[in-house]
Amino acid sequence: MFLSITTTQHPATNLGYLLHKHPDKVQTFSTAGGKAHVFFPEATDERCTAVLLLDIDPVELVRSLKVPGESRMLQHYVNDRPYVASSFTSSAISNVYSSALNGRCEDKPEWIGIPLALEAKIPALKVKGGLGLLERIFQPLGYTLQAERQPLDEQFPEWGESSYFSITLQHNISLQQLLQHLYVLLPVFDYERHYYISSNDIEVLLKKGESWLKDHPEREFIVRRYLNHSSLIKMALARFIEEDGNESAELEPEPINLEVEEERLTLHQQRLNAALEVLKTSGAKSVLDLGCGEGRLLKMLLREGQFTRILGADVSFQVLQVATRRLYLKDMTPKQKERIELIQSALTYRDRRMVGFDAAALIEVIEHLDLERLPALERAVFEFARPTTVVVTTPNREYNAHYAMPEDKFRHGDHRFEWTRQEFAEWVQKVGDQFGYTASIEGIGEEDPNWGAASQMAVFTRSVD
Repeated sequence: MFLSITTTQHPATNLGYLLHKHPDKVQTFSTAGGKAHVFFPEATDERCTAVLLLDIDPVELVRSLKVPGESRMLQHYVNDRPYVASSFTSSAISNVYSSALNGRCEDKPEWIGIPLALEAKIPALKVKGGLGLLERIFQPLGYTLQAERQPLDEQFPEWGESSYFSITLQHNISLQQLLQHLYVLLPVFDYERHYYISSNDIEVLLKKGESWLKDHPEREFIVRRYLNHSSLIKMALARFIEEDGNESAELEPEPINLEVEEERLTLHQQRLNAALEVLKTSGAKSVLDLGCGEGRLLKMLLREGQFTRILGADVSFQVLQVATRRLYLKDMTPKQKERIELIQSALTYRDRRMVGFDAAALIEVIEHLDLERLPALERAVFEFARPTTVVVTTPNREYNAHYAMPEDKFRHGDHRFEWTRQEFAEWVQKVGDQFGYTASIEGIGEEDPNWGAASQMAVFTRSVD
């Protein structure tokens, strides 16, 4: 991974003074996950470029940073960390360019705050929200943005394009401002942050964003993604509101259908955690993940030795391909492969491959079906597959008021319905009575005294036949 910063502000070699780095030397620094090298491929009065090259050691990441997971699987060692701008890049900026980041320059103090003709290039940045997200984040700050999406593989164009972009940012701002923007915003795009987030990060965010973040139209989104922790997010947004002098302002989240909206992802992880705990407590050894999507629950199940047989089913062949890659199925040992299988199947039809499992999970699945097709799913799961335990989660429509959503809108464009707590309870009771299951219901996520929890989960237990 490298980050280059170029200026054409005469004399351009003053960039070396601002960065506290000599253009004639290659310097190396220890940083999180590996080494950071700084060098100047060009240094004239007309044009000067400084390159920060981050050399990540994947083995050291596993050893020192405690990569999640009990087993040392291939993806812990082979991943995009060495190549993609991420939270490691932000840490390297803080470590290697700390003087410039904090606005210190003893040799050229008059250059600290003046706008410079600057250009920053990042060859690879993973952006799940696509070009639109890049524009929403950088353009309000005045940057001229050039972004090129990279293909998954140039030799196989039919595979489509990846989530990685090569970006170039141009602006007439001070070097300190540029580094502050990158320091805060690069972790916003990183879904696999390498460091623990604490309350101290609120102070860091407020300090590094004090001159620009409070007026950014995507301020709340940036705060949510940077902090990645619900209680800290509220504290940080409250601090911004205090500084704005608007004590009565509401802390509204990002639109719920935004692909990269962090609160949604955090809530989804809570659903997965709740479902996993139910499956573990049930004593199940074989589990169906119905509507498995890209395999997030499957990955969690694989980490638990209790589950010896795991079947993921989804109607989308493309999604199953993504799950195959993300689970690294092709790189598993034969013993690991024996535990898991992915199949393409419509959940509204009887499928003999789903019979004989101890438990099944339908995480945010039923609301994607038309209501008239829901009885077919009920029969396929509760009558034919008939696992002992079934876990179902679905959004609580009442909680949508928390997002200030219109009453006729759903949280996701593909939802066919969303139920209130009463409607969900009635459906759960009907299914249990019809197919011989008892059931309990609980809320998942933050709970509002008026609207209940953001999501709702039913746990069905089959009565003894």
